[in-house]
Amino acid sequence: MQKILIIDDEPHILLMLKKMLERVGYEIEIATSGVEGIKLFKESGSDLVITDIIMPEKEGLETIREMRRIKSDLKIIAMSGGGKVSADNYLQIARIFGAAKSIAKPFTQKEMVSAVQSLLEGKDAGENSLKKNTPGAGLEQEKS
Repeated sequence: MQKILIIDDEPHILLMLKKMLERVGYEIEIATSGVEGIKLFKESGSDLVITDIIMPEKEGLETIREMRRIKSDLKIIAMSGGGKVSADNYLQIARIFGAAKSIAKPFTQKEMVSAVQSLLEGKDAGENSLKKNTPGAGLEQEKS
């Protein structure tokens, strides 16, 4: 079973993602900060990391950079609802820092599951899939 580490400071997002991805067959670990996420990653590893960008202690961009230093080929999905700047700006920077995919909050279950499956299983996420490894690409959202 493939393992996913989810990092977000919002408990309801963590719980929702945990349940959503366990239902489709993934093993899930959760962390409430970048500091906790990096500690868990070093202890037990993961096949994929999903991280929020705006968090206290260690924000997502710093977390992405540090995790990529630990494992250069780590698959990462960045997610953000924005903050002082739009979510698109944060997500574009996350892609530059090494996130393979980026998703703006709020997102649908279909968007998240498709993004995860395309990275872990090579399944095509569809015509409106988030593009891989192109800074600034993939910031559009699928309309359901």
